[in-house]
Amino acid sequence: MKRLIFFLALALPLAAQTNQDPNERIQKLVTLKYADPQAVSNLLADFGVDRRVDQNLKVIALSGRRSNVTTAEDAIKQLDVPSAGHKDIDLTVYFVVASDQNTPDGSPVPGDLESTVATLKKTFPFKTYSLLDALSLRSRSGVGADTSGVLSGNRVTQFRVGSSTMEPEGMIRLDRLRAGLRTPIPAGEGKINYLDTGISTDVVDVKEGQKLVVGRSSVNGPDRALFLVLIAKQAE
Repeated sequence: MKRLIFFLALALPLAAQTNQDPNERIQKLVTLKYADPQAVSNLLADFGVDRRVDQNLKVIALSGRRSNVTTAEDAIKQLDVPSAGHKDIDLTVYFVVASDQNTPDGSPVPGDLESTVATLKKTFPFKTYSLLDALSLRSRSGVGADTSGVLSGNRVTQFRVGSSTMEPEGMIRLDRLRAGLRTPIPAGEGKINYLDTGISTDVVDVKEGQKLVVGRSSVNGPDRALFLVLIAKQAE
């Protein structure tokens, strides 16, 4: 009799767990040891769960249908491995200016960008292409970073990413990328306004080492354009 009672005591919790409703809404806290919580949360965007991230505590709060939360939790366990927390990513963005004027607005395009510019010329036949600036930054995988530069005429170049993540097959994902040029415009009475020219995008997927033209933006009219060329690779 004692053995039967003991068996029933074990079987009842197991049966209750088996009969859990997969559509029941639940909440769960998941603590990460290695991977960046924000980067992991970004990857769970299509898992059908609501997510809240605490970077200081390295915690992701999940809420949603039980089946979705369980699937998301299993995915987090696969991502939260020691190698996930130790990858730096080197990013370089080139500010290439194209113009219908014969005088270039910048320095000659470097040799490693000549093939990229040659491709641009086939679609955008401007008279001149030149390099206005180049900005580089290093970002820890899953963490944002930003940098800026100052050009003649108090013009400012800016480059930032919300987060960067190494993905399978040599792909790098950049979230909330923004790169552009700020040009001061006199507004009278000693005041100065700034004209922002650049490109913003929620997500960019680039193959490691690839020269990717992120976008094009007009500069003071249709006869000048700013192209942003991005190179991303895992730091050595």
